[in-house]
Amino acid sequence: MLRVAVVGSGPSGVYAAQTLVQQREVPGVRVDVLDRLPAPYGLVRYGVAPDHEKIKSLQGSLRTVLEDERIRFLGNVEVGGSALPAQRLLELYHAVVYCVGAARDRLLGIPGEELAGVHSATAFVSWYSGHPDAAAEVFDLSGVDAAVVVGAGNVAVDVTRILARGAAELAPTDMPQPALGALADSGVRRVSMVARRGPSQGKFTTKELRELGALPDVDAWADPAELTLDPLYADPGAAAALPAVARRNLEVLRGWAGAAPGAGPGAGPGAGPGAGRRRIALRFYLRPVEVLGGPDGRVAGLRFERTAPDGRGGVTGTGVHEDIEAQLVLRSVGYMGVPLAGLPFDPAKGTVPHAAGRVLRAGRASVGEYVAGWIKRGPTGVIGTNRPCAKETASSLLQDAGALARRELPGDPLDALRAAGLRPVEWPGWLAIESAEAALGHSLGRRSVKIPDWAGLLAAAGAAGAAGT
Repeated sequence: MLRVAVVGSGPSGVYAAQTLVQQREVPGVRVDVLDRLPAPYGLVRYGVAPDHEKIKSLQGSLRTVLEDERIRFLGNVEVGGSALPAQRLLELYHAVVYCVGAARDRLLGIPGEELAGVHSATAFVSWYSGHPDAAAEVFDLSGVDAAVVVGAGNVAVDVTRILARGAAELAPTDMPQPALGALADSGVRRVSMVARRGPSQGKFTTKELRELGALPDVDAWADPAELTLDPLYADPGAAAALPAVARRNLEVLRGWAGAAPGAGPGAGPGAGPGAGRRRIALRFYLRPVEVLGGPDGRVAGLRFERTAPDGRGGVTGTGVHEDIEAQLVLRSVGYMGVPLAGLPFDPAKGTVPHAAGRVLRAGRASVGEYVAGWIKRGPTGVIGTNRPCAKETASSLLQDAGALARRELPGDPLDALRAAGLRPVEWPGWLAIESAEAALGHSLGRRSVKIPDWAGLLAAAGAAGAAGT
């Protein structure tokens, strides 16, 4: 029997486990899926916006895999710490597949970024998604009239939509009650989503972009002067060479271009929304250069430099600046992997060096160590991209299976984890968390509501006081 540990229970980890147990070439594979959190599903639970219920329904297919009798879920197990170093984990299993994602966001690297009111989109998403590491975060939106989101990907679209959406529309979701309450008290009226390049280079998908224009009591607007700076926007014939998603995005933005909503024809980008409405403005060819502070030491705005296409797919600065008011700034300019103690790491790429998923140490494959997902390829692609990525890694592992299985293991790894002081949350513990969240939602007159803190999750799982609190 080949025993494999998969570290991470998000899509890449679950797909890797599924491939390993469903293949027929190597019989008798057993997989333990370990996660630092007591709850499974990774970014599907803690990264997908709560109002994207169709995407979140992917939890159902991940659940089916984790309920396979050949797979065991062990939550509340942190790999790389003193209790369970990477080398010790490899002693307990024939092979280890690391699927730990990319947990660190990129900084803007500009003056004033440390001011109160400037946050990463990652922190904001974790807060409204109920990630237990974000339990101490407090986003008081009551004094925020204008927010700026820096970035042009789906995460930027998500946080823009959540800021502009009414709390009543979010009440049917599993959003934690504290976050829902803060959004109910929000004073946000204007949200600017700003990109340094042009509309044809946006990384958002059309479905998510269209959602911004379909929100109740929200006006979506794009500055036609900025749109026409993009040669591919200005020339529909040239745009025909773009990928289908980019072409559709441009058509959506054409519908938004024109007069600022609620302010009359020809109104500029600073105009406010009409009475009782909020406004989303998509801005392009603006590069952040400084966070502006107010007398209270909090963010008061963001200074941008106007950019222009350089003819080679990039942009160049023009020396012209524009300030945009904001009491809240969220940066969404990409993610980076973080080193895991005991594993090699390429800080420039934010990934673990590998060859077809085999971890490389000093340029040579490390026996029994593998990677999949973002820590393997970087933060690229969509959820579905993890499936072929995981299959490649699993294929490499299965090719090595003959040699790996010759090593005798000390016994059931679960016994060793407990002996090390860890208190793993097994599948029944997760089911208990689900039941507790359903009960919490019922008590609030809502559907299932996430428990957003470590103590609450572990108490619900019957593991209060476990390591990791």
